[in-house]
Amino acid sequence: MGVQGYLLDLDGTVYLGERLIPGADRAIAELRRRGRKVVFLSNKPLHSRADYAGKLTRLGVPASEDDVIHSSYVMARYLARERPGARVYAIGEPPLLAELEAAGLELTDDPERIEFVVAAFDRGCTWDKLNTAFQAIRRGARFVATNPDPTCPVEGGEIPDAAGVIAALEATTGKKVEAVVGKPSPHTVRAALERLKLPPGRVAMVGDRLGTDVLMARRAGLVGILTLSGVTRPEEIERAEVHPDYVIESLAELPELDARLG
Repeated sequence: MGVQGYLLDLDGTVYLGERLIPGADRAIAELRRRGRKVVFLSNKPLHSRADYAGKLTRLGVPASEDDVIHSSYVMARYLARERPGARVYAIGEPPLLAELEAAGLELTDDPERIEFVVAAFDRGCTWDKLNTAFQAIRRGARFVATNPDPTCPVEGGEIPDAAGVIAALEATTGKKVEAVVGKPSPHTVRAALERLKLPPGRVAMVGDRLGTDVLMARRAGLVGILTLSGVTRPEEIERAEVHPDYVIESLAELPELDARLG
């Protein structure tokens, strides 16, 4: 048997902003009709898993909360396993904070009590937030991050992502982030494979980024499929250090490829 499950990136792969990638709904419906398992992955910690499922459903791709894995969920799992009930400070937006609290972690902004600093995509990042994180790390708090993305694709271009927050804290504290749990981390792979209940060799990762989606596939032994509907341009592939197994223009072409992989 070949590929029986798909991990589908969201931004740049299934949709761009509020616009569905043309044909993505039909492609996913066809994969499901064939009995393929589908899980959606996102490095963006700006929404809850229920929010992502609602957006997918609204755009014509029926989904439940259990169909979605994102970096906030993976981070909450990671911290809860590392130190149950840990005291955490996150530079992040409310959905990330809610995910951390749901995992039994204590949120605090007292630098003397903080055990973990979480750097994330935060459109409300301020000097005060950076200073709280800085003071905590200087006092010995562990420094982790949700995702490594430098930018996030949106309609009309890109916006700054979590890498900017990570870089600011690394530059000012002199400390390197010790764990980044979103794609291409093995922490995300583990959570996704647990959900699919399939071995790596039976799973394909489909995404628009060479440095996260394709790299994760390579490291984990998944089939790596790059879609050109997001941030990666065709001319970037040849000079890249990591190469996909397959390249498609958009998700609309995936059922044709699946017929060869299944």
